[in-house]
Amino acid sequence: MIVSIKDDFSLAGIADSGQCFRWKKTDGGLYRIIAGEYCLNIQHLQDDQYEVDCTEADFDGYWLDYFDLRENYGRIRARIDQELDPFLSEAMEHEKGIRILKQDPWEMLITFIISQNKNIPAIHRSVELLAERSGRKFLDSKGQEYYGFPDPAAVAALSDEALSDCKLGYRCKYVNAAAEAVMSGSINLEQLKEADEETAISALTGMFGVGTKVANCVSLFGLHHKNAFPIDVWMKRILSEQYPEGYPFDQYSPYNGIYQQYMFAWYRHRDEM
Repeated sequence: MIVSIKDDFSLAGIADSGQCFRWKKTDGGLYRIIAGEYCLNIQHLQDDQYEVDCTEADFDGYWLDYFDLRENYGRIRARIDQELDPFLSEAMEHEKGIRILKQDPWEMLITFIISQNKNIPAIHRSVELLAERSGRKFLDSKGQEYYGFPDPAAVAALSDEALSDCKLGYRCKYVNAAAEAVMSGSINLEQLKEADEETAISALTGMFGVGTKVANCVSLFGLHHKNAFPIDVWMKRILSEQYPEGYPFDQYSPYNGIYQQYMFAWYRHRDEM
C-alpha cells in the first residue's frame, strides 16, 4: 500500500534519533520496524510517498499514531523565531524529519533501563535477546519470523541466568524490579500518560534503578509527554554553549521534548561533519 505523508517525516532521522531500538534498515532503504507485537516494512519512494506492507485499516489503527502523524511538526517548528534563536532554527532545518514516536511505555521503560551506559549497537542486541527469550513469535508479511516485545509477566518469569544471557549486566536487577513493579501495580504506566511531566518523573524515579535521564526518556518517548526534556552529556554541552543565559523552557512549552530532539541530533551530526 502507498501512503502519503506530507508533514516532516524522515525514516533515517527517526532511526538515528536514539528513541527506538527495533528499527533495522535493509538493502534499498527499506526499514523493518518492530513495535510491541507489530511489524512494519516501510520504504520511501519519492516526495511524500511511502510504501508499507500493511492494510489501510492497520496503518490508520496503529501506525498513524505510532509515527505521531496527527501532529503538525511544521507548525511546531514555525513557533521559533529565527532571529531570536538562530541555533535552534538551524537545528530544526537540518533535522526536521524527526518525530517523537508514540511508543509503548512499558517497552520504553525496559529499553531505557537497558540503555544505561551502553552504546547503540549493544542496546539493540540486548533488546533483541530479551524479545527472543521471552516475547511471542510472529511472522511478518514476508513470512519472516520476529519476536514481539515481552509483557511484564514474561520478563518477571525470567531467571537471573536468562536475564544475564541478554547481556544486561548490572541492569538485570533493575529490569526484574521494573517488571515486578508494573505487575504489582505499584506503578501504573497507563495512568502516568495522563499525568503531567513532574508527576510522571517523580513516579518513575521512585523505581529501583531509574534515574532522572531514564525517567525523562520514558516520559517523552513512552508516555508521549512532549515537554519532557532528557539531559545527557550532549544536552549539557548544548545548554552550556548555546544558552549560557538559560534555555527558555517556559517560552517553548509544551514542545520542549521535540526541540530537544532537533538540538541533540544536530549537535551530533554537526560534530561528525
